[in-house]
Amino acid sequence: MAEVAPPQPIETDQPQSEIPSETPQDQQQQDGDVDMTPKGKDQQEEKEKEDEGEKIPEDACETLYLQNLNEKVRIPVITETLYSLFKPYRPLQPVIAHRNVRMRGQAFISFPDVQSANEARKDVSEFPLYGKPIQISFARGRSDSIVKRLEGDEKFDEHKAKRLEEKKKRRRDNPLRQKAQAKLKAEETGAAPAKKQRLQMPDEYLPPNSVLFIQNLPEGTTADDLREVFEVHAGLVEIRTIPAKKDIAFVEFADENAATVAKDALHNFKIDGETKMKVTYARK
Repeated sequence: MAEVAPPQPIETDQPQSEIPSETPQDQQQQDGDVDMTPKGKDQQEEKEKEDEGEKIPEDACETLYLQNLNEKVRIPVITETLYSLFKPYRPLQPVIAHRNVRMRGQAFISFPDVQSANEARKDVSEFPLYGKPIQISFARGRSDSIVKRLEGDEKFDEHKAKRLEEKKKRRRDNPLRQKAQAKLKAEETGAAPAKKQRLQMPDEYLPPNSVLFIQNLPEGTTADDLREVFEVHAGLVEIRTIPAKKDIAFVEFADENAATVAKDALHNFKIDGETKMKVTYARK
């Protein structure tokens, strides 16, 4: 049999140690590590987001709080429908819903454990029930039925007493309730309730009329002094000074147009050569 010559090494100008070998990414993929290509990174991020969605929030409990329920549906119908909707997650009776205005369109439903409640929250959220998507979150605390089921009658009594006390405190601290009580107390004692201060429009923006309001008159200004200034404008009817407040006066003209001409001409006029008087329309 003829002898087969062994394969000869390929000649290259590069030293053998410099010939490229497998890249770190190739090696990682062969070893089963994470794919670091752009596509692999996207897939990894999606997986991480899914894992986050699977995590149970720190504030989770066995009771869910439902909002945005159709308020037109009767309470017995909505509770029965909700129980049927959540049946795959083993809900506990009763489903809590109220008729009062403050709690309308809301309900509470409990489950045997937090895991079941979390699954129900993820799966049923935004379900269009009677034409409205349900908004679901964890309740702020356990329901009475859960406490009684998991911790017994003694803990249940403590829980119920604490819940009722917190409810009373919230009602007592309600701003609307405090305002109503203050009004009632004022009526009983005969004291007038505090009135809000009305904001007045600045004199400069008052609507035009036939009476002018004169302010910032220098000391000693008389009605004759004002007449001498204002009678040069047609339509002057009357000048009224205020004895108790000698720095103001009212000047009446026959009509709005005449008053406007006088106002525009005499606003900031120095009646004594020094002090500017302020002329605006009078407040009706």
